[in-house]
Amino acid sequence: MVVPILSITELDSAQIMDSLLNIKTFVLVARYGGFSEAARQLDVVPSVVAKRIAQLEKALGTRLFERTTRTVRLTEAGEKLSARAGVLVASFEDLLQSVERDESRLAGHIRLVAPTTLTMLYLGQVLDDFLARHDRITLEIALQDDSVNPAERGFDLAISGRTASYEGVVEIPLCPTRVVACAAPAYLGDRGRPAHPAELSDHACLAFKPSGLNWAFQSARGLIHVDIAPRLLADDNMTLLRAAVAGLGIAILPLYIARNALASGALAPVLDGYPPQENWFKAYVPKRKRQVARVAALADWLSARLQAADWIDAVPAIADWHPQAPRRPGRQP
Repeated sequence: MVVPILSITELDSAQIMDSLLNIKTFVLVARYGGFSEAARQLDVVPSVVAKRIAQLEKALGTRLFERTTRTVRLTEAGEKLSARAGVLVASFEDLLQSVERDESRLAGHIRLVAPTTLTMLYLGQVLDDFLARHDRITLEIALQDDSVNPAERGFDLAISGRTASYEGVVEIPLCPTRVVACAAPAYLGDRGRPAHPAELSDHACLAFKPSGLNWAFQSARGLIHVDIAPRLLADDNMTLLRAAVAGLGIAILPLYIARNALASGALAPVLDGYPPQENWFKAYVPKRKRQVARVAALADWLSARLQAADWIDAVPAIADWHPQAPRRPGRQP
């Protein structure tokens, strides 16, 4: 059986792109043996896959699949088309990628989710610079401090300092989180300075909710884990910074947040011999998005800017805070 050939001379550019998309859909249905998995790979609903296959069969004038309620099987014509269509689609996508990698041609929409405070203090400027460089790219940013599976939530890229691993998602290390255990001098004067992580049970702890209620510290013999009962539990590091400066307890804070308070003396480091365990800021990209040139360009841009040794020094100074110590009963304002 001869499979009819579409004449490119009879098609305009939009029809050519539609035909290639239909052929790509056909290749995925043949590869995965069903419409549902092909739809998942294409990030569309199965009815869209069925419509594209119907359009391709109509254009070719022959059936490509034998369908039952449980199986999808290639016809003789489908077998012949499958043998060559995969190479065609791969070659075309390679061509598009080679053109799109020219930065002057990068275009399209990117959905990004990133930590709130990091974005407000530093990433926002990094992303502004990226958009200024690529005026045909549009960006949608969601702020969230919990780790997010970008494949499940429909994001092209997620940034997180939380340890996570997701099926079908590529992890790109960006930089260490660099954290410090610290407290206000007034608090340490009242409660004393802990000499060992085990002594934290006698102290007020200010904890970041997404990190949980177990703090880990590095030592010569390995990690020391300490369960805490926090006096304050918050999902925002700026809230914890304010509470620590106010003398309410000991906090583990990212250095980019605490550095100004440490430099001014508003906070002092504690447990110097037992630094808190550091995680990594990572970019999480769904595998099927990793080869999209604009997404790859953003991941490379973030990696370059965050791997710079002095990026923390580029964070704008946080406004000086001079919170008053908690008032004792009977004290007049």
